[in-house]
Amino acid sequence: MGGADRDDGPFRAVGRALRSPFGALGRLIRRVTHAHGAGESGLGKLIELHAVNGAGDVLITVALASTVFFSVPTDEARGRVALYLAITMAPFALLAPVIGPLIDRIPYGRRAAMATAMGARAVLALVLTGAVVGGGIQLYPAALAVLVCSRTYGVVRSAVVPRLLPRKFSLVKANSRVTLGGLIATGVAAPVGAALHQLGPRWPLYAACAVFVAGTLLSFSLPKKVDSAKGEEPALLAADPEHLHGPHRRSPGDRPRLALRAVGTSVTHGLAVNASQRVLSGFLLFFLAFLLREHPMSGQSVAVSMGIVGVSAGTGNALGTAVGAWVRARAPERIIVSVVALVVFAGGLAAAFFGAAMVAVLAGVAGFAQALSKLSLDAMIQRDVPEQVRTSAFARSETTLQLAWVVGGAIGISLPLVGPLGMAVAAAIVGVGWATTVRGLLHSATATGRRTLA
Repeated sequence: MGGADRDDGPFRAVGRALRSPFGALGRLIRRVTHAHGAGESGLGKLIELHAVNGAGDVLITVALASTVFFSVPTDEARGRVALYLAITMAPFALLAPVIGPLIDRIPYGRRAAMATAMGARAVLALVLTGAVVGGGIQLYPAALAVLVCSRTYGVVRSAVVPRLLPRKFSLVKANSRVTLGGLIATGVAAPVGAALHQLGPRWPLYAACAVFVAGTLLSFSLPKKVDSAKGEEPALLAADPEHLHGPHRRSPGDRPRLALRAVGTSVTHGLAVNASQRVLSGFLLFFLAFLLREHPMSGQSVAVSMGIVGVSAGTGNALGTAVGAWVRARAPERIIVSVVALVVFAGGLAAAFFGAAMVAVLAGVAGFAQALSKLSLDAMIQRDVPEQVRTSAFARSETTLQLAWVVGGAIGISLPLVGPLGMAVAAAIVGVGWATTVRGLLHSATATGRRTLA
């Protein structure tokens, strides 16, 4: 028996050596995600879960990209994507009024919802393995279901974050950490997915299935307090009770309740200008996908051209998220006004001097502004919306932004593939959002500053 133990010794040593690097990496990740009280509050586990979500989504995206955009003629691809977006809008319209309250009424609702969104995508990834090779009819329904599950996870995740704030953590800082974790995981998973795709289009989907299975299990490791809706009420996206309509119109007996449920002027203006940026994001994604397919950047292939724009947007988004973690959110309204003005300026330059460099600059600036504006909106919700309706306001605002992205995508696939025209439309989209909200945002910032000094 002793000889058997000695024989096993080398194998155990080899096993320990193989496990050691992964164990060290795991411990490093855990130290980073659980720093500054995030481990005790449970935020660290949410950061890890969001990283898993980002990695799984990008693996599926890598597998589907060629199927959706490159395997059919442009006109036919446009029609397919248009149908895809049209069908997508219906679930989003139901997401806030139906899924949110339903989740709150089910025991273990939020953890179960995130686990279901992960598990469903694991199954759908397997379904898609046949479709990406044979072009089966299940491709588009399954791809649609993946997107709906991803957005559902996003809405629920937004509702969970306020429940997991460490001491002395702002909502902006918490969200920036969660978002940055997802961006890092996406950046790591993208080249892995591309390498697996070289082995065959099914392999990124097999990897995505494994990632989402891990995410399903990780969802239930979140603290039980994320399921609690105690003390919460549904929010209404109105500036004040005077702007409520229909069944929500103010009545003398309901005034305190309706006053509580209105989210405030700063939040409605902040949400409006953030929605314009999400419209821009959807527009640029689909317009540039088709434009660069027909007219790649000079001297570059279609894939490289799209990669340059994607890297620019991702870098800008990551930089905006990182800056948001350090910016003091004393006047988030002013931050939004400043960064969105920068996007309008960049869009105007891209329209006037259209070219590869200006398109990449616009993508980077738009990514930076979107990340920082969203974190500033989170700060305003935390500051101005009462705690009882804060979670609901967060979920409803997230759903509004997802719908705005779909609208932007629809505009992007409907325009003629003329570069300067597209860039002019991009500048106009954000310009309208900025012009209609700048006065209200600056007024809110001034009023908030006066209250703080008082």
